[in-house]
Amino acid sequence: MDHAHNDRRKVLLTGASGTLGFNILSKLAADGRFLVVAPLRNLGWSGIRQFADRVKFMELDLSDTVHTAQIFERASPEIVVHCAASGLRPPRASWFDLMEFNVVSTMRLFQMNCRLDKPSHFIYLSTGLAYREQTRPLREDDPLESLHPYGASKAAADLMLQAAAAEFNRRLTILRPFAFTGIHDGGGRLFPLILEATAQRRKLNLTAGTQVRDFCAVNDIASAVIRVIESDEDSLIEKFNLGSGVEWPLRCVIEDVCRQLQLELDVSFGESRMHPFEPTYSVADISHVSEKLAWSPETNLAFAIWELARDIVPSLELKKPARYRADV
Repeated sequence: MDHAHNDRRKVLLTGASGTLGFNILSKLAADGRFLVVAPLRNLGWSGIRQFADRVKFMELDLSDTVHTAQIFERASPEIVVHCAASGLRPPRASWFDLMEFNVVSTMRLFQMNCRLDKPSHFIYLSTGLAYREQTRPLREDDPLESLHPYGASKAAADLMLQAAAAEFNRRLTILRPFAFTGIHDGGGRLFPLILEATAQRRKLNLTAGTQVRDFCAVNDIASAVIRVIESDEDSLIEKFNLGSGVEWPLRCVIEDVCRQLQLELDVSFGESRMHPFEPTYSVADISHVSEKLAWSPETNLAFAIWELARDIVPSLELKKPARYRADV
């Protein structure tokens, strides 16, 4: 019998084909302490090839109650990391489909977790967009109250999970990442659009860029998830903001990245409109996660975007920036 194999902790990871899920999967797959099961809506995902010998992939439609129950029975996970979500990458779901997937399917997954004889540690990836906007960095005890469709759907699941965890005495950790980018970003998101527009030498129309944001490398966010998995913290319900803790107007973020990469972007600020319910100020207070998990971001954002460029537009010649943040 392979005792080392049996000693590995079983992790069920949803959303492995997304930006954050892919980066979490990469870290789990490279770590010999874990057996990873990654249910996917589509087993035709090209990323399977690089993990095929280290991860067990299963086809799963989270809207199917019976199928979800069967996956849980087969996987019998000790840890569930729920990254799967709808609403940030095209094609955009309709408003009610968004709520169905992000709220109902999430609660269905937690329901299956409650049926296990040995309950799993349920780790839910919420979002910084769930908060009611404040004029200061957001803390974990700030109210969840957003009209942003994606933020509202994640806030609803966030609150429902907390109520269910308290009712059924199940360990729950909620992570609220703010803006991030890096390897495997795409689907019409900001920095892939910037890189592709530069490679194609076409003009890019953006908002005025006055909205204040907190941007982080996705690799750092994934590292925080691993810290949570490793943690022996026994609180029934725990919540952590994940971000850089640094506030910059979005235009300044873009200009700084372009400067570090020597990226010649033809951009017009103010030609596009913000989503009507997008916050003008969205910054994380990360003092709680720094204190409890000794986590803080280390990666220079420009380096994360340089790595992304090598992946999606390898023909684009960019200056390699410093790997680590100057304040680390």
